[in-house]
Amino acid sequence: MSSAKRQEGFWETVHTLVYAVVIAIIIRTFLFEPFNIPSGSMIPSLLVGDYLFVSKYSYGYSKHSFPFSAAPFEGRVMESLPERGDVIVFKLPSDEKIDYIKRVIGLPGDTVRMQDGRLFINGELVEREAVGEYEYRNTYGSVLRPMRYLEKLPGGKEHYILEEGDNRRLDNTPEFKVPEGHYFMMGDNRDNSLDSRANVGFVPAENFVGRAEFLFFSTDGTASLWQIWRWPFATRFSRFFSGIK
Repeated sequence: MSSAKRQEGFWETVHTLVYAVVIAIIIRTFLFEPFNIPSGSMIPSLLVGDYLFVSKYSYGYSKHSFPFSAAPFEGRVMESLPERGDVIVFKLPSDEKIDYIKRVIGLPGDTVRMQDGRLFINGELVEREAVGEYEYRNTYGSVLRPMRYLEKLPGGKEHYILEEGDNRRLDNTPEFKVPEGHYFMMGDNRDNSLDSRANVGFVPAENFVGRAEFLFFSTDGTASLWQIWRWPFATRFSRFFSGIK
């Protein structure tokens, strides 16, 4: 092969790679971005080792929609409002380099409080129904068996939550008044979630990255990358392509 043809082939490869990177950035910025779940704060809805896609267009776009939050503007454009019960990835208000994932519990103008493990929104007790124990292993290897409840939020959305008891650290709180343009976020694993009841505080809409839509992969973490023979046993095939409620 001549030198000219080799050079031509090299630049074709470079162009192809550049196009692929540009397309990937466009998809990641405006359509979907992958995330993984590193903690158990959203069990039983999301498990450690779940990989999911977040829709970037669901609430419009902010600087956090772009890689490294690099867009030079404030607020949101093409904004749509979240619904109570949506599961959202957002930037932690106190450190916007950190991604959190929680559920929208309080909308702007709402009051939210916990009393003896029960959730009150705008002074009304949120209905929950016990459905039995839920067993899982935490990051320290301990087996936990909290009670699982079906919680029914105002507006009709239902989801499962876990409660180890109704007298834990965040089971009694003052009443929070959600400011305009902000949201009150909570994890489904109520006694093992740092959320708006504690260090997270109210989350401004500008910090939303996107809505969690569906899982595309899940592993229980028992197989290392090099242990190929263990991958089939560590992979949670039943969770593939399941929607997030």
